[in-house]
Order: sequence, then structure tokens, then C-alpha cells
Amino acid sequence: MKYPIVPTLGLAVFASISLVSQAMAVVSLSWTSIGNAGNLADYNGYGTVNHAYNIGTYEVTNAQYVDFLNAKGTSNSAGIFNSTMATTGNYGSNITQSGSSGSYSYSVSSTYANMPIVGVTWFDAARFSNWLGNGQGSASMETGAYTLNGATSGIITLNAGAGVYIPSEDEWYKAAYYNGASGTYSLYPNGQDTICAADANYYPAATGLVDVGYGKASSYGTYDHGGNAWEWNDGVVNGTSRGMRGGSWDDGGFLASWGRYGFGPSSEVSDVGFRVASVPEPTFLTLTMIASGVLMACRKR
Repeated sequence: MKYPIVPTLGLAVFASISLVSQAMAVVSLSWTSIGNAGNLADYNGYGTVNHAYNIGTYEVTNAQYVDFLNAKGTSNSAGIFNSTMATTGNYGSNITQSGSSGSYSYSVSSTYANMPIVGVTWFDAARFSNWLGNGQGSASMETGAYTLNGATSGIITLNAGAGVYIPSEDEWYKAAYYNGASGTYSLYPNGQDTICAADANYYPAATGLVDVGYGKASSYGTYDHGGNAWEWNDGVVNGTSRGMRGGSWDDGGFLASWGRYGFGPSSEVSDVGFRVASVPEPTFLTLTMIASGVLMACRKR
């Protein structure tokens, strides 16, 4: 395409809460913690983040997105499934839609399950984020991190207090290129100023999408920030486009830290995917205070 860690809890009450949460969960994500709050920006002005956050260790996969579709796509409202996602072979997501409107179901074969979902619009990524942050299952995909209410065009901004969301451009950039130990940036998302085909899935060595987790990790330990699939971020470019970074398997010229692009948020492109970010888990102290409140409330009954 050529486009211009959760603390271990010692209290039984939290074990119960954790079990309930896991029982309701459909999608399980691997998170990488990004600290070093208040870091300086890179040479181009990107990368400063004044808070700690978590970011997906990997791009969201076909299997994870299929779980979302099966939970919220029985009528395919807001078009969270589109024909680009059904593209077969190593150039697409290979997702199959079955049934009729009101009872649609979705599947993907094990061959493609761990490849990144592609063909998603920025709005698809926002709805997936809302659904995750709201608890999955039958939870709303229209409100939460983003107030969408059926929107499939325009620029929607992140709500305050969002739990799971599309990373800001600075959050994405920092996870990809910053080394918290040295306080420096690398040119490529492998922690180095050079890159090769063994480090990332990109043209001319690449022949299509591959499973997430390919190659060499960034300094923080995230994968596929370069190559495989372009990734949406929450940035706004030229007032009407949403940010994209990282290049893709067929567009290796954008892997470096200067490789920035914007695309219309409603675009369904066969090599564009995303990863999500989240607020850090509460500290043990905060959880202990909550637990104390729960136990005191129980004693008063």
C-alpha cells in the first residue's frame, strides 16, 4: 500500500472479583506497561507522555475481533464487519460471516486466527475499545471511551476517564521507539537505528500478513510496531484524517519514526489494523483500601 501487570492480591475478596471478571470475559489481551512518565520528546516533537499507561503487546488479532463480532455483530450494526475483512489468503483477515441479519455469526480458521485484523475503520477500532472497556459480552460499543451513538464518519474525541481506547499518537510512538532505561529514541521499533527482515514483516521479504509477535520487540517489549499491518492511532491529521503509523507488510518505507500518515477514519483498507491502550491497573494500596471498605460494609450488615 502506498498511502501520501496486574499486582498479586492477597485478599480473598479480590480473588472473587477476579474470577467473576474472567468468567464474563471473551477477549484476553496481553498488555505491556509503559512508564517513564514525563519523558522528553523525540527530534520530531513526538513521544512525550506525562502518565503511565498500558498498551497492547500485539496488534488485535482476527480471533479477538471475531469474538467481538459474535458478541455485537448479529445484525452488523454500524458496519463493524465489512467485505474487506473477508478477503482470503495472506492479504486479508479471512473472516466468514454466516446466517442472516439478526442472527449473523462469524468465524476464522486457525491458520489466520493470530494474524492482525485488517480492513477495520477507525470507528471499528473505537467500538471494539468501547466494548472492551465496558466489560465485553452484551456491553455497549457505542459509548464509553468514545461517544459514537451510531457515528461512522467525522472526528470523535476521546472521553475523559476512558479505560480502554485507541492509543494517542504520542503513546503509540513512545511504546514503539523510546528506551526508558537510556532515555533515548531509536529510529526503528526494534530498539535500533537499523532494521532487517528478521526484525519485522515488511516488503520486499514479506509475502503477506503473518501472526502477531513476529521479529524483534521494541525496547519496552511490544511487537509489530513496524510492518505487518498499519495501525490506527488517535491523532488527527489535517483536520479530517486519523493518524496511522508503522507501515505494513507491503509498505516498508514507513517503519521508521518519521513514517507518519493520515487516512479517512471511515476507510476500510486491507493492510490497516490497530492495537489498544488502557489505563494502568490500580495499585495494591488502592485495591487494599477498596477491599477494606467492602469488608467494613459487610460487617455493618
